[in-house]
Amino acid sequence: MTEKIHDFKDMRIWQKGIGVVKDIYKVTKRFPREKLYGLTSQMRRSAVSIPSNIAEGFRRYHNKEYKQFLYIAMGSCAELETQIIISHELDYLHNNDKMEMIEKLTYICQMINKLIKKL
Repeated sequence: MTEKIHDFKDMRIWQKGIGVVKDIYKVTKRFPREKLYGLTSQMRRSAVSIPSNIAEGFRRYHNKEYKQFLYIAMGSCAELETQIIISHELDYLHNNDKMEMIEKLTYICQMINKLIKKL
């Protein structure tokens, strides 16, 4: 029997999202300084949006609302993936970093899909 999770911080999906945020902050530190208010800022906001929406949805009272926030988190994953690809195309991001981050985002999206189906 599975135990009911009472706090979003106990969710693996939220924890993985926090891991992506840390990764994005780490790699964007190496971006050109003039990109701080453009691509760097946008990537950081997209990354932060993933676990934030998972947490906010968890605290909603209805599954319909929860699902909506999970869909927003999935949209943020797609947005961040696009920004990662752009960063790589502009030679701001190494191929290994790009592949590793996209793999993590894909995994998070799979987890979100499974959670949506459970609700």
